[in-house]
Amino acid sequence: MDIIETIRIRKSVRNYTGLPLTAPQQLALEHSIVTATNPFGGNASVRLRKFDLNGPFKPSTYGTVRNATHYLLLSAGDNAADAISAGFVMEQTILAATALGLGTCWIAATFKGTDFYKGEQWPEGQTLKAVSPVGKAAEKETLRGKLTKLIAGSAKRKPFESLFFLENASTPLRMDNRYAEALEMMRLAPSSVNSQPWRAIVTGDTVHFYSVSSKYLSMIDCGIGLCHFFLSENESGQAGGFCNDTSHPAADGLEYIISWKPQP
Repeated sequence: MDIIETIRIRKSVRNYTGLPLTAPQQLALEHSIVTATNPFGGNASVRLRKFDLNGPFKPSTYGTVRNATHYLLLSAGDNAADAISAGFVMEQTILAATALGLGTCWIAATFKGTDFYKGEQWPEGQTLKAVSPVGKAAEKETLRGKLTKLIAGSAKRKPFESLFFLENASTPLRMDNRYAEALEMMRLAPSSVNSQPWRAIVTGDTVHFYSVSSKYLSMIDCGIGLCHFFLSENESGQAGGFCNDTSHPAADGLEYIISWKPQP
């Protein structure tokens, strides 16, 4: 399964079979964690942890998730680079899980005092920022899960032309643009309450990325979207890299994040 297909089939899963991950599945996810790329240099870590569903573990406010034995735990520092890195590195393992036929679901909130937080020693300067169940999806989704998905608007996406632009922040980008496929994969990325805070302006052979919000969760979301773009570009065989481009177009109401330039 290539990354384009993986991104297209990924969806948030809240109801699981209760079966633990197999040893090969755990090894594959651990491999993804330790080999994840982090081009932004932020302070972020991902761990895979098993919980005993017959023990005292209760997902508390995460009760819309049922019967998941394993969770990915994401910790990070508190600045914007940390948040972008957090989304970027975690989404690589989320997509690795999807390619293995496993379900996942991003959950971000306050974790202090919860079972997710207990028993973990995080690297200095990091705290738990998000979790995701990971496991075999149950055949039927619960009513509560359906309502959660409806409230989150996770089945909806903003149209391509409202997110990506050519030369300025008002001219919609055409789908025949060189970067259209990778940006479409960015459009399909998950985000908090499906906010899709990322924006992009293409000038020549360069893509400039922005966010509509500087809030921490929005920066995590942008990291997730950038991960989709990055992996899609790599899949296409087009060499390129992220850089800080001081000549990026000005865009009212948008906060510049990073640019992508092709490499010879």
